[in-house]
Amino acid sequence: MGMTITEKIISAHNEAGPVKAGEFAYADIDMAVGNDVTAPLAFDAMKAAGVEKVFDRDKVAIFMDHFTPNKDIKSAAQCKLCREFAAAQELTNQWEIGTVGVEHTMMVEQ
Repeated sequence: MGMTITEKIISAHNEAGPVKAGEFAYADIDMAVGNDVTAPLAFDAMKAAGVEKVFDRDKVAIFMDHFTPNKDIKSAAQCKLCREFAAAQELTNQWEIGTVGVEHTMMVEQ
């Protein structure tokens, strides 16, 4: 049987060449995506690991998707963390209220 589409995509970006399901791969990524729910968790993990800068400010995207418009103070705080991180890291891909949509489709479309 041939490779699945996932195996083909990961193999194309894997330093060691072709992979099969269940194998571990070190793959170069085209884009990292975060949103107002998940991104603050990644910021905490970066800080805990001692990482101060993203790997490439042009290959990280932040979407204000799930908590906008803000329903409460906690939601607003999550979005504020994302905005501050994007500014501090000088990210070139950040979508805000009025320009954002469903991140999963926008990521591909934009």
